[in-house]
Amino acid sequence: MDAAKLRNKVYIGYGKAAQRIGYVAQQFRATSAFNPMQTTPLQSLHASFTTNFSYSAPNKYGQAAWLGVFDGRQFVAGDFLSNAEDGVFFVAAMQTTLPIYCVQCNRTISVLRTSQEDAGGMIGYGGTTAENEVALMTGWPASILNGTKGEKSPVGLPADAKTPWYLLLFPSYGDIILRTSDIITDDIGRRYVVSSAELTDMGWRVTAMQGLV
Repeated sequence: MDAAKLRNKVYIGYGKAAQRIGYVAQQFRATSAFNPMQTTPLQSLHASFTTNFSYSAPNKYGQAAWLGVFDGRQFVAGDFLSNAEDGVFFVAAMQTTLPIYCVQCNRTISVLRTSQEDAGGMIGYGGTTAENEVALMTGWPASILNGTKGEKSPVGLPADAKTPWYLLLFPSYGDIILRTSDIITDDIGRRYVVSSAELTDMGWRVTAMQGLV
């Protein structure tokens, strides 16, 4: 028995357990940077998600990570699992013989890049506009959770609220590299400005400030 055979046996065991405790989900894999959930599902299979293998504790506010219990033999990191009962998850990591690490997605995002116009217009404005935003990724499920800080208004009026910060997690795709000041929009109309973008072996971990609306 080597590590590969052991891992397959572990995944087969997960699959058998999921048939008892999990709902049927569909597996998706991105074939381009656009709308990965609109591709043809690779397969349907039983899947369960838990915070520990004793199923003794629910997930908590502010935590996107879950352990996936399903037959992972046909999966790679970055794949999605979706069903009506549990929602949408992406596979963040499948480390050898370790539990399958998944992230629950609560929003659908698009990543945009702006380019500033060199020349000013009729009113002398040469900054970024919606017209010069280019979509890098669209329709990607992602986790967006509150960050730990907010940004004070530079005006400093008594009634001013802090501009919130968020932590975003989503899979990477191809050779797309996010930059500071890239724009992220979500399916409920919020807009974020990327402050830092860390490309990890589990996908993108992005800190972003919500834009003013």
